[in-house]
Amino acid sequence: MATERSRQIALGAVLVVLAFVLYRAVTSLQISSATTSPTSTRSPASSNGRAGARSARTAQPPATAPDVHLRALDDERPKPIAGERNLFRFKPKPSPPAPPRPEPPPVVRTTPTGPPGPPPLPPIPFKFIGIVEARTQSKRIAALVDATGHSFQGREGEIVAGQYRILKIGVESIEMAYLDGRGRQTIRLTGS
Repeated sequence: MATERSRQIALGAVLVVLAFVLYRAVTSLQISSATTSPTSTRSPASSNGRAGARSARTAQPPATAPDVHLRALDDERPKPIAGERNLFRFKPKPSPPAPPRPEPPPVVRTTPTGPPGPPPLPPIPFKFIGIVEARTQSKRIAALVDATGHSFQGREGEIVAGQYRILKIGVESIEMAYLDGRGRQTIRLTGS
């Protein structure tokens, strides 16, 4: 079976080579027939494609070069006229650039600086986590927690943590300030 397979491969290779040779022969015949002039005659001995192409190439008369007038190349050429050779006639001549304007000296303004104001107050460190409403009392109680996790509660107007006052308790936020009234801040309900 292996020998039969190798025979098939060899036969296929021979067929590919034969097809290539036939292709080259046909194209060389077409080229040779295209290059020969209609007045040239083929010899009866040129039945082979390559031999016919060689004889056809040698049978053609040599091509003559076109007539070149070498003396005319040495003649003097006309010089272009400077005034008439303007390729951009439609474009007006640009005006000269304007002289640069002198820049005015920079004005240095000194603003009187007074003593620095007091530093801003730090933000109130509470989270508003909820509202407690008692049916027996008409006032709401705000539930707060600080950064360390301690919880605080208070009503409107009460002091929380000894330094903050609850100004107003809303549905989703409360307003707080320092005891002296500065640093008013609205804290939104976070729930956590």
